[in-house]
Amino acid sequence: MPRLTFVAKCVADMTKQVSNLPEKYIKRAMAQVDWKTPKAIQYRQTEVKKTKFRFTTNRPWTQQFAQQNRVGTRRKKVFVEPITDWSFFNGDRVEILAGKDKGKQGLVNYVIQERNWVIVEGLNCHFRSVGKKGDYPGMMIQSEAPLLVTSQVALLDPSDNKPTEVEWRFTEEGDKVRVSVRTGRVIPIPKLAEETKDYKTKRTYVEQDKDTTEDDLTRITFKPALTTFEMDIAKKMGIEEDRVPRKTYWY
Repeated sequence: MPRLTFVAKCVADMTKQVSNLPEKYIKRAMAQVDWKTPKAIQYRQTEVKKTKFRFTTNRPWTQQFAQQNRVGTRRKKVFVEPITDWSFFNGDRVEILAGKDKGKQGLVNYVIQERNWVIVEGLNCHFRSVGKKGDYPGMMIQSEAPLLVTSQVALLDPSDNKPTEVEWRFTEEGDKVRVSVRTGRVIPIPKLAEETKDYKTKRTYVEQDKDTTEDDLTRITFKPALTTFEMDIAKKMGIEEDRVPRKTYWY
């Protein structure tokens, strides 16, 4: 049985990919200071930042995530089984193995890799009350609850549409693909897995005014030379060095 680890510090790679946000921005949005020294000359400036977070369906850069993990909040530890090679992506067709919708099939429309969760569109739903205040009863909304990829859902084999275990293998061309353990059939990654907040697929993305164009990225702007930075600037600005250094003597 694999060792259980406490997921507390890292944001999964798939979360960064889907958000299409810079990693620095995500870290800055998650940053919370538990304690820091006063701003005075007699104190050495130090600060203690929050490093353990409770990951939920709210994304790490949202205000809801910050509210759930605000400074001073202590939550029960969550232990998650580590998965070396993640095999579930948006758009995958899966079958539910547990719960009230056991045996039903659907499409994955949301992945929370930090908790080994996926959300299946229209399945494993529950109702919750929103907006209840005073005499106002609020309203009931339906939302999908997450499912564990380790025990509650399984990918479908394209050959017979039945659940199967999956492992990663390499083709003769060197491509890494998902393969059904039961039949050996390749399970392709759906096109929906490329979708981010900014585009559906990379090929169909249209450059915007503030985007860095492909020509700017591929243009060579630096040419190495055996000169210092100051000498290079002087050459480009047409500055000639005509000063004669003063003689110095060593005894």
